[in-house]
Amino acid sequence: MESVTIDTATGTETTNGYSCITPGTPNAVTPEGEPVVITVSRSDFAELPVQPLGAHAGPDEGWLPVNMVNVLYADPATQTLETELLGVPVQVRAIPIEYHWDLGDGNTITTKKPGKPYPSEQVTATYTQEGWYDITLTTTFAGQFSVDGGQWQDIDGTIEIASDPVPLFSKSLESRLVNPDIPIDEENDPWIPARTPDTEGPRDPEATHREL
Repeated sequence: MESVTIDTATGTETTNGYSCITPGTPNAVTPEGEPVVITVSRSDFAELPVQPLGAHAGPDEGWLPVNMVNVLYADPATQTLETELLGVPVQVRAIPIEYHWDLGDGNTITTKKPGKPYPSEQVTATYTQEGWYDITLTTTFAGQFSVDGGQWQDIDGTIEIASDPVPLFSKSLESRLVNPDIPIDEENDPWIPARTPDTEGPRDPEATHREL
C-alpha cells in the first residue's frame, strides 16, 4: 500500500512509496484507502497551550541587598497535552531542556540547570546597584508525540515560552551603615519603595552573558 505523510501545518502531502503497515504503527486512512503516517511538526507544537514554568528569584520579601546572592530557579515539570490530528488522538509532551534568565539590568544567564531553592546556589546572580528590576525566565522546550497510544517520537525543533516577570528590589544598605544613628522603623521605613521611574534600577555598565 502507498504511504503518505501529511504536514498538518501546511497541508502538504509527501508520498513515501509503497510499504506495509505493521500492527501498532500510528496511522489513519484516507477516503481512498491509503494509509497516512501522522506526524507533529514544530508549528503544531508551537500552537499547543504549553504553559510557562514557575520562575522564582530572590527572597519571598521581594527585595535583597545589593551584592547579595540572588538564587534563581524554575519548576521544571514536563507537560503532557492532548490533541487530535485527522481524527486520531495524539499526546504531546513538552520537556524543558534549557533556561534563559534576563536579570533586567543587562545581565543574562543561559543554563540547562533548572536551579534549586535557597540554600542551593546552582543558579545565582547579584545586583550591583539599587533599584527595581524585572527578572524574566524564557524556557526552551523539546517535544515528543504519541499517536493513539503508540510509541513516543521526537518532534523536530524546539519552542520557547516566557514566564511572567518576577519583580525584585535591590536595596543599598550603605546609608544605614554610615549613619547608625538613624532609627529603623520596620512599619514605616521604606524598605521596599513604590515602583516609579525614579526607583527603577539602572543598567549594569559591566553586564555580561553567562552560560552555566
